[in-house]
Amino acid sequence: MSVRLLNTASRSLENFTPLDPAGRVVKMYTCGPTVYNYAHIGNFRAYIFEDLLQRHLEVRGYAVERVMNLTDVDDKTIAGCKRCGVPLADFTQTFKDAFFEDIKTLRIRPATHYPAATAPEYIERMIDMIKTLQAKEIAYLAEDGSVYFRIAKFPRYGELAHLNLEELRPSGRIQSDEYEKEAVGDFALWKAWNPNDGDVWWESPWGRGRPGWHIECSAMATALLGPELDIHCGGVDNIFPHHEAEIAQSECVTGRHFARTWLHCAHLMVDGQKMSKSLGNFYTLRDLLAKGYSGREIRYVLLSVHYRLPLNFTLSGLDAARAALERLDAWVERLQTLAGETLASKEHPPTPACTRFLEALDDDLNISGALGHLFDWIRESNRAMDAGSVTALLAAQTLADFARIQSVLELGAETAAVPAQVLALVEQRQAARAARDWAGSDVLRDAIAAAGWQVKDTKQGPQLTRV
Repeated sequence: MSVRLLNTASRSLENFTPLDPAGRVVKMYTCGPTVYNYAHIGNFRAYIFEDLLQRHLEVRGYAVERVMNLTDVDDKTIAGCKRCGVPLADFTQTFKDAFFEDIKTLRIRPATHYPAATAPEYIERMIDMIKTLQAKEIAYLAEDGSVYFRIAKFPRYGELAHLNLEELRPSGRIQSDEYEKEAVGDFALWKAWNPNDGDVWWESPWGRGRPGWHIECSAMATALLGPELDIHCGGVDNIFPHHEAEIAQSECVTGRHFARTWLHCAHLMVDGQKMSKSLGNFYTLRDLLAKGYSGREIRYVLLSVHYRLPLNFTLSGLDAARAALERLDAWVERLQTLAGETLASKEHPPTPACTRFLEALDDDLNISGALGHLFDWIRESNRAMDAGSVTALLAAQTLADFARIQSVLELGAETAAVPAQVLALVEQRQAARAARDWAGSDVLRDAIAAAGWQVKDTKQGPQLTRV
């Protein structure tokens, strides 16, 4: 069964076929963070959806080359560095470092490339693209020295969002991009320097200034992946104007179709409301970690709802995720004990439940259906183990198939280094048990528990888990 994805451009479910003649390499661009603050859980909802997509494509045999940009120059980053009285690069580096720490905590697979908009090679490429557009009379210089894209020169502008160009009105981020332009929908490719920019500027054929938000992504995407992409992802709020602008400027420069498949994830709400600092329901990853939740619990919640459906994030949902993961851990531990040293046969056919899980994800990443198959499998497998009908070989094969699922979900139990003093207590307890000193063994068990660890005796020896 082939992977099928709902293409925002066509509004239809399409069989996925990469541009690669061999049908193996997938070129994917994913909109990354604007590094003016710590990323919030709404941002990470998108990044985890993209992580799920990449991991599933890889399980299905594709090699994914993924680019995620870092927007480190825009109105917000400039305002932030001025407020803090530090250079732009120093200001944004703090939040770049935090972003990489956060994606590691959430077990998000690193992208192949993380280009930063301010890197000299990309600034140069942006300027070259704008010069090309100006030579084609698709871009024009305004009186203040800013350069704009004439959307009237690109008749397909608005198709991705299914907009009527006659109805375009400035709003939100478009307003912050406006200077003097010919038409209300025209967008900035290059912004002339003004005093509010401070010492943030680059030389260009049009004088000092900085790139517009949209041209940054076009330059980085085409520089690293070429003129045509297989998949471009982002949140629904990126469809217009950002992704419309990317399509227009990229295709006018290259003459090629920019992206075959567009995927967009829905908004995240908190307790049924839009996330807002004023409502007190605004969470960064660090906020949730401080409340005692783990990265994998947060990952589970952000992963568990289909990407095209709004996700209602709640703390009670995190508690439910913890219970679900404990059930998963207990099942895996039970299988491991039963399998012992037995290895799965490399020739064994995949478990039907594993097949059903992956086929659910083939259907536009139907994660709720996939998780339903997984927990049905856990329930049926536990019943079979209760009945004594699971052999060591079957347990080993079940674990092998589950490892394939785990390569997609990445929800395995947290692994923590066991302190040397705890290992010493375990050894002493083993010696006490060998000498049939049961009272001493109990005392040592209590000491291990006091140190934050639980010891369980199995046929393979003592197993430690973090309390």
